[in-house]
Amino acid sequence: MSVSLSASTLNKVLNGFFENSSFVSGFEASSDDAEVFQALAGAPDAKVFPHLARWYTHISSKGDAIASLKASEAPAAAPAAAAEEEDDEDVDLFGSDDEEDEEVEKLKAQRLAEYQAKKAAKPTVIAKSLLALDVKPWEAETDLDELERLIRTIEMDGLLWNKESKRAPIAYGVSKIVMAAVIEDAKVSTDEIVERIEAFDEYTQSVDIVAFNKL
Repeated sequence: MSVSLSASTLNKVLNGFFENSSFVSGFEASSDDAEVFQALAGAPDAKVFPHLARWYTHISSKGDAIASLKASEAPAAAPAAAAEEEDDEDVDLFGSDDEEDEEVEKLKAQRLAEYQAKKAAKPTVIAKSLLALDVKPWEAETDLDELERLIRTIEMDGLLWNKESKRAPIAYGVSKIVMAAVIEDAKVSTDEIVERIEAFDEYTQSVDIVAFNKL
């Protein structure tokens, strides 16, 4: 650095410069600081040039090491700057989209798990119906007790026969059996019940559903 200013003007310029800077260049003392230090006539007046005096005191504290700044510290300035630039490149100022997406997915999974747990805690309402059937025999001599016994042998998951049944006259001395049962709608097919009763074809003429009421 070539300095051709008067000592007073130089001190004034340097004092203004060091108001916002700690060194001539970079973030540590370098050959530039050694060159400016050697260009000064002596220690500046701290009252008049406080910022320059601060810098001067720091550089002079190095003693004989000032002369070695050119050889040892100046070359290190470039790698240090490069390393600092690399560090800046590693800094993600706006955050990672991947990290944000991961957090969103975690939140979704948490809410889904909470919903499923809440849903599982609720008691399940089982839909049931009251079924009433008219079972008509072939003739008056048909053994209705045996027919009822056969009907009650029909067992299904979700089917519960009423303990009592009724006999109701049709005509010519023929009576029908009125059977009632409670069924779980999701498990029991009324068509299957009718088919299985009609399978007792020696006793059964027909089966009619006369009532089907939701409970």
